[in-house]
This record gives sequence, structure tokens and C-alpha cells, in this order.
Amino acid sequence: MSKPNKQDESGNKKKNTSLRLSRNTLKALKIRAIEEDASIQQIVERLVEDYLQTSRKSNS
Repeated sequence: MSKPNKQDESGNKKKNTSLRLSRNTLKALKIRAIEEDASIQQIVERLVEDYLQTSRKSNS
């Protein structure tokens, strides 16, 4: 039986992924998340969305 997809507050379905980061990068990311009162997931998603928007604009 498969797990149900999680949804965010706007009803968008979420999928899991994994990535490898250096120990120092992950430590810095955790510290930044604490400072910003955000989750690592929120920060990574925001960064990816910003990257995708920037990529589209520069490819136009």
C-alpha cells in the first residue's frame, strides 16, 4: 500500500526527494533555518523556486 501524498496549505501535493550535502553546508543550513525560524524544507523549496524563476527569465 503506498503512502498518501502530503499537501501544503494551498493544496499542492508534495513528493519526497533526497540530496547529499557536505557536512559543513548542512550545518550552516541548519543554523540558518533556526535563525530564520524556518524548516530546511522551506528554505530549499524557496531556493529551488527562485532558481527556476531565474532560469526561465535568462532563457527567454
